[in-house]
Amino acid sequence: MAIRFRSLFLISLVVLCACPALAQESSVIEPQPERREINEANIDTENFEFGLVAGVISIEDFSTSAIVGARFAFHINEDFFVEAAYEQATAGQTSFELLSGGAPLLTEDERNYRYYNLGLGYNLNGETFVTDSLVINSAAYFIIGAGSTEFGGDERFTVSLGAGYRVLLTDYFSLRVELKDHLFNSELIGDEKTTHNIQYGLGATFFF
Repeated sequence: MAIRFRSLFLISLVVLCACPALAQESSVIEPQPERREINEANIDTENFEFGLVAGVISIEDFSTSAIVGARFAFHINEDFFVEAAYEQATAGQTSFELLSGGAPLLTEDERNYRYYNLGLGYNLNGETFVTDSLVINSAAYFIIGAGSTEFGGDERFTVSLGAGYRVLLTDYFSLRVELKDHLFNSELIGDEKTTHNIQYGLGATFFF
């Protein structure tokens, strides 16, 4: 009888010890988060970039004209890049020419506006969320450059300041929009002065 009582006591003790552990185990809920597939374009492993740009430029004192050009860049790292650019436009008439109806101030050849420079750029890399599952790499960038402008039958040293925004649609193709100011001295209208020639452009570039 004593042995049976002792056995029942041991069995009860084991059950009591196991019940809290079972209760604790049953109360734990394992989270099952829903994972999303992210489609993200990255710049290809190559560091060279070639592109075309088109836009408008406001040539100071000579109205606004269409401008086209080409760019070639080398990305030193994720932050810095160097860029060579060539652009051309045809200047319009001055206000004096339009109002006076007299002889034109410049010949047709002298109205050709050609600009080339070499610049250093800095990227502020980021991401653009198009949808919950589509993320596009993007970057705001700033660039400063120096070069030459051929206009009005003369060639002028030019400083260029610009800023833009680029989005990578694939790992090798991007679109960008930018604003630039080309500064050079000119005396075509009166005394010599520093002219500001504001350019707005859209570009498409390829990495290779």
